Amino acid sequence: MSTREIVLAGGKRTPFGDFGKSLKDIPLSSLATHAAKACIEAAGLSPEKIDHAVWGNVLPVDPDGYYVGRVAALNIGMPDSSCALGVNRACGSGTQAILTAAQQIMTDQSTIAIAGGGENFSRGAYAQTGMRWGVTRGRQSLEDTVEWAYSDPFGHGLMGATAENLAEDFQYRREDMDAWGLMSQQRAGAAIESGFLAKQIAPIEVPEGRKGTRLMETDEFPRPDITTEKLAKLPAVFRKGGQVTPGNSSGVTDGAAWVVVGDRSALEAEGVAPRARLVDWAIVGVSPRIMGCGPVPAIKALWEKRGLKASDIDYYEINEAFAVVNLHAEKELGVPRDVTNLYGGGISIGHPPGATGVRMTLVAMQHLEDTGSKYAVISMCMGAGQGMAVLIERI
Repeated sequence: MSTREIVLAGGKRTPFGDFGKSLKDIPLSSLATHAAKACIEAAGLSPEKIDHAVWGNVLPVDPDGYYVGRVAALNIGMPDSSCALGVNRACGSGTQAILTAAQQIMTDQSTIAIAGGGENFSRGAYAQTGMRWGVTRGRQSLEDTVEWAYSDPFGHGLMGATAENLAEDFQYRREDMDAWGLMSQQRAGAAIESGFLAKQIAPIEVPEGRKGTRLMETDEFPRPDITTEKLAKLPAVFRKGGQVTPGNSSGVTDGAAWVVVGDRSALEAEGVAPRARLVDWAIVGVSPRIMGCGPVPAIKALWEKRGLKASDIDYYEINEAFAVVNLHAEKELGVPRDVTNLYGGGISIGHPPGATGVRMTLVAMQHLEDTGSKYAVISMCMGAGQGMAVLIERI
């Protein structure tokens, strides 16, 4: 195995669209192509120099849905001789794409790659699983593949039900979850207003009206004007008498994101300036029943692996799958919220699982650059019971 220095460069994403809204008529491969083109342009990298594309996705949609990484790669001008593959690690799929690209380079299977991911849940199909071999008589029901993506495979219900379990087991209060949701919305609003998020976004033309188009430049899920009172009125949706609501859960959104992953010397030889070094990562398994606890043991494992403690890390991006995930990380890790998710998160910006990890990485890199800080950790829980944490260092 080589001792190459793995670095990140460039990076762009589409704006994230609300479920059933602005991006619903755009194939996922088109979103992926748009973001990939913007990603390498931001890096100043020629597509002919890229040998791998790694794509993270949870729910394939559209006829080319199983080949999106390859489709986007060739669409942006990567050579036919380049390679592509897809990965699925639930909510960590985009992050896994980065790690898989890095592993390709570390094992001398690649030199310069792009890693990304995305979803277009709005285009998720309804399925009738009995039709292929015929049905006898009577009404036949359709199943929602989007619900499949959000369902625990071990019988614990939708992912929100596992968040209810975490809240119940560790006695987290609805008021505190709503407070985190409010904070996330306000931070996203401020990040939009300041232009912080705009630096990561590649605006895209979307259909408007019967024949027109418009330029979509910002995420459409944030609700920065939401109030504590409005959040308190939202009903629990995963359990009768529960605490997890749409206001303290991540949004179902569509979008795509990419970043360049490469050997530092190879990128610099092409005139590409690295933004961050990929230092290390940790992936752990946890009980699927409380999958939202995943970031805690993952971050602890990463700290131990590198001989670090909470205060050694300048900034944390911990995915807001549900507010209770972040409350749990805050309590168990001692990571203060004034160094966590300063620009919004899954609750406010939305959470397309294939894209989220890359989006968080772009946020973390930009924060390190803007503040001159050294280390950031990107972490998330994952459906079916896993946790992941990645350490990057500003260059």
